[in-house]
Formats: sequence, C-alpha cells, structure tokens
Amino acid sequence: MTATRIDGKAFAARLRERVGEHALAFAEAAGRKPGLAVVLVGDDPASEVYVGSKGKATVAANMLSFKYRLPADASEEQLIKLVDDLNQDDRVDGILVQLPLPGHLDEQSIIAAISPDKDVDGFHVINAGRLSVGQSGFVPCTPLGCMMLLTDRLGDLSGLEAVVIGRSNIVGKPMAQLLLDANATVTVAHSRTKDLASVVKRADIVVAAVGRPQMITKDWLKDGATVIDVGINRLPPEPGKEKGKLVGDVAYDEASEVASAITPVPGGVGPMTIAVLLRNTAVAAYRNAGLKVPEGL
Repeated sequence: MTATRIDGKAFAARLRERVGEHALAFAEAAGRKPGLAVVLVGDDPASEVYVGSKGKATVAANMLSFKYRLPADASEEQLIKLVDDLNQDDRVDGILVQLPLPGHLDEQSIIAAISPDKDVDGFHVINAGRLSVGQSGFVPCTPLGCMMLLTDRLGDLSGLEAVVIGRSNIVGKPMAQLLLDANATVTVAHSRTKDLASVVKRADIVVAAVGRPQMITKDWLKDGATVIDVGINRLPPEPGKEKGKLVGDVAYDEASEVASAITPVPGGVGPMTIAVLLRNTAVAAYRNAGLKVPEGL
C-alpha cells in the first residue's frame, strides 16, 4: 500500500479563492471590504515573515489588511489600549496579535482583551467555551483546517476512532472537540500516556501535534489509517547546507507504506492555517455586519 498524499496546499488555494469570492459579495452588500488587523510587537524575524505573508494573503482575498507595530518594550497597557481601539473600529472584523509576545507581556491577558467576535484566531476563552458546548464561535485555524482536510477525504467521521497526540489549547484540545462534534470516538494522548504506540495503533484517524520530529513510525499505525501531521520541525543541516530539512511529527516515507492517506510536511496542514484565518475573517465580517453567513464559507 502507498498512501494517498493529502494536498493541503491545493485545498488551501481553493479555499482562499472561495473566501475571495465571498469577500467581494460582502463588499457589495455592506459597502466596505472585510478587514483584518494584525499586531506585531517587537522584531522577531519569524514573526515578521508570518505577518508579511498574512498581509499579502489578506489583500489577495479581496480584504483590507491593517498592520500595527509596537516596540519590543511596549507595556501591556499600550498593547491592550491598541486592541481596545481595534475592537471599536468598524473597519476591522478580525484582530490577530502575533504570538509569541515578548516575555514581559502576558499572552492570556492580551487574548482576553480581544472581542470574542473579532477573535479570528479562536483563542479567546469565550470561543473555547462556545466550541466545547457546540455554540457558534471561532475555532483555532490549524485544527479547523485539519478538520476540513479530514472531512474532504473521509466524508462522515461517525464511529471512527481518532487519536489526537498533543493537548495544547491551540491544536490538541480544539481538534479533539471538533472530532467529537463529528461523532468520532476520540482519545487525547500526550507525554504521560502509557504505551503511546499501542494507543495510536487503534486509530482510524491520527492527528499528530506533539512537536517531535518523525516520532510516529509505521509500527505505530493501523493499516489504512488517515494521518494528519501538524508538526513542523527542522532537522540539523546536512554537511554543506545552511538549513536542515523540514519534517513533521510522522516519519512520512515509512508511514506512507501503512496509512491510506497522509499529509506531507511541508505542503499539508501548514497552508491551511492562513486560508482558514481568511475564512474566519470573512465569517466575522458577515456576522459583524448583521448579514447571513453564506453557505460554503
């Protein structure tokens, strides 16, 4: 058996195109474009790249991109004041504060300051609560992207056994909740799980979000499992090369001998994250304007 490669890059491109069409329809109905504000504190190089790519993707999806920058030594009060101003700004439908923040700033306090209805990252405790009780809110972009790939591949997930490896608030916990809502039987595994390999071996669906390169080998997988690899890890560089290879939490080549379908790294889950961020922003725009969210968005 050779696993089908789940092409997240192609899926994300189709999603971004669809979001762009709905953004144009929104602009016609509301008299303005949807707007996404991104706040960057400090000058972390990786964050610079992420913010730049999000801005370009936002404009390409027929939405307005607002970028705000504060110095690395900005106070918590300054940042919360900026967030509050954006909460009140009718041009802004989604607010994203780029993480990680400098160490003197409390991330939870900053996230709590964002209006839940503009929290397109889905990190606010109110949106986490909405997800847990089945109410409509915003779901973190990475797990929602994973869910889109899974339902596109498998259709109805009812009765399937799913194992989520990792219990973070950003991926593991919301991923488990989404799978539960889709009527899968869900186990959340983590560093304290006894005999982790045997737990994973039961799963029809494996979502790996643990941050350990190529930890999951083919011996851990049930024949025919569908594998979603959230991990992005850089190996040490080979001799003569500046950068090491990017790999996931799953040993892709050997896992492909056992799995029925698997996401690659790069080109799997990664492209979905920004695409879902744009989707969440478009949804926020419709809701904030009191308009019905279109089917298929």
